[in-house]
Amino acid sequence: MSKRYWLMKSEPAAYGWDRLVEEGGTLWDGVRNHRAKNNLQAMQVGDQAFFYHSVTGKEIIGVVEIVRTGLTDPKDESGTWAAVEIKPVRKLDRAVTLAEIKAESALAEVELVRLSRLSVAEIRPEEWDKILSMAEA
Repeated sequence: MSKRYWLMKSEPAAYGWDRLVEEGGTLWDGVRNHRAKNNLQAMQVGDQAFFYHSVTGKEIIGVVEIVRTGLTDPKDESGTWAAVEIKPVRKLDRAVTLAEIKAESALAEVELVRLSRLSVAEIRPEEWDKILSMAEA
């Protein structure tokens, strides 16, 4: 199966890029939305995701890799919710803001825009490539 791409949102005050880099990785848990859960369950080791600072910043700041999948959220006693482990790959040369994404017609259908409350979204390969090109300094 080919690599898939994702976007994972976190409020920088709660868990930001710098903390992820400092820790070398983290368990991505606490997701309580069924579509986001399904996205976590669809992830495979080696998939990559954009790390997005929500609320403050509203920008894609870096790239992470999925390193462990198929986990149950340890904070969920019912066993309903999913989790994955991620590690940082690289900080983008330049953060790409939500405003820039919304202004780019090639990204009109990106889930970040269409489903703005979704905390774990799928990114199509062409969207991934476009956002990476926008991040070049």
